[in-house]
Amino acid sequence: DASALPGALAEARYALTAARTSGAAASALTDVTTLTSLDTLLTGVPAEVRTAYSRTVLGPLLDPANASAAALLDTLRIFLAHDGSWARTAEALHLHVNTVHYRIQRIEHFTGRDLSRLRDRLDLWAALLCHAEQDADGAATTARRARSSTSPARRP
Repeated sequence: DASALPGALAEARYALTAARTSGAAASALTDVTTLTSLDTLLTGVPAEVRTAYSRTVLGPLLDPANASAAALLDTLRIFLAHDGSWARTAEALHLHVNTVHYRIQRIEHFTGRDLSRLRDRLDLWAALLCHAEQDADGAATTARRARSSTSPARRP
């Protein structure tokens, strides 16, 4: 049926984009019926878009000049991974629950998001996934460069 061609073409383009990414989830993606999580959905999004999204949503939490950025980013990741549980987040981070509350307030201030709202949690989780993928890509690129700079073929 010719009317199905545009959809099939879009699906093929998405699968191709996903296959070109370096993430482990990309190798498992064979067609759109395997899109069963946000992680696999994001594999088809171009790296530049994922990077821009994470920078826009996480903003100051990625700023190296922000002395508390790394701790806040880690707190956000753990908080969301523990389904927004203050107590489990505090336990996982070895912090008092009041410290977790304070950090979450700062995260909300910096991002302009309300972590009591599901929509904002999803936005932040997607941004964290995009950022993690970006970090993994950067680490892989750095490792490849290091290997190639020490390979015998490249030595003078």
